[in-house]
Amino acid sequence: MDKMRTFVQDLVMTTGQTDASSATTSALQSLSCGDDSSYFMSYAHHAIHDEMLKDRVRTESYRDAILQNSALFRDKVVLDVGCGTGILSMFAAKAGARSVIAVDMSDVVYQAMDIVRENKLENVVSVIRGKVEEVSLPVDKVDVIISEWMGYFLLFESMLDSVLYARDTWLVEGGHMFPNYCSLSLVAVSNSRKHRERIGFWQDVYGFQMSCMASVVVKEAVVETVDPEDIISTEATVKELDLNICSSAELDFTSDFSLKVTKNCLLTAVVGSFDIRFDLQHPVSFSTSASQRSTHWKQTSFYLREPLAVCQDEVVRGRIDVRKNPRDLRSLLVSLTLNGRKFKYTME
Repeated sequence: MDKMRTFVQDLVMTTGQTDASSATTSALQSLSCGDDSSYFMSYAHHAIHDEMLKDRVRTESYRDAILQNSALFRDKVVLDVGCGTGILSMFAAKAGARSVIAVDMSDVVYQAMDIVRENKLENVVSVIRGKVEEVSLPVDKVDVIISEWMGYFLLFESMLDSVLYARDTWLVEGGHMFPNYCSLSLVAVSNSRKHRERIGFWQDVYGFQMSCMASVVVKEAVVETVDPEDIISTEATVKELDLNICSSAELDFTSDFSLKVTKNCLLTAVVGSFDIRFDLQHPVSFSTSASQRSTHWKQTSFYLREPLAVCQDEVVRGRIDVRKNPRDLRSLLVSLTLNGRKFKYTME
């Protein structure tokens, strides 16, 4: 293992690439090694890969998109950004890729190397440990970039910045991004029981008032599985990204939206989910919406401190602002305005 580590480390450069777009480069330069250490260490643990691989919606969608569009991979050079255990790289090899370059900064790459050899794909798939912004690839350009970069609420963890850097640096003109389109949406939900358990709980804790805790807890976005029966509005798309052309500057955004309420009730939270598309000759897509088959991303709930009384057919108008947290660029700051009421949240 020590020899393997030394060999892989020899493949890593100490200086980053400099020819990406200015917006992408600026975002990535802000992510210092110190900021990233715990992020990459978290992906060295097997549990997170167990969860992702067992997410059949996620993994089978990538498999189907790659194998059903194998003509785009046949005899091509493929870059897998954030390869993890190498499952996407092996799908690409199975689709007929001439060469697959799998890159990951986490120590999971050592398992990925073993997995590639175990499946006798070492002549096609090469695994490199390092940040995609810093590694030296054995080629000047690649034909396809594959990556499972999505975080909770789509943009949490800011991995998309690295994927866009790879696109701007290595993707040949007319090359393909897998996936190539995504969108982020909001709905309103009503669940008074969950609201009481999360927010109301602090009003009487074994006979003591801890209302100051409620003020803190309500600002934390919650990743959870939402019951589709709790949805009380139409869905509003607040962000769409074409991964062929978008820039890192577009990942901080403000969007107005409206939600048409479907029944008289108390609006207790706004919930975010995202859709992923492989818009190709043989299209494949999946959604993390509460109304669809569950995924490990679940949904992201933004609870209101005080529920909002709403009526059937009422249109709740709002605005959402999403920014990287300047103190931790892997996390997000989210602001919501609903019918003139303002709420602020963190995703850390």
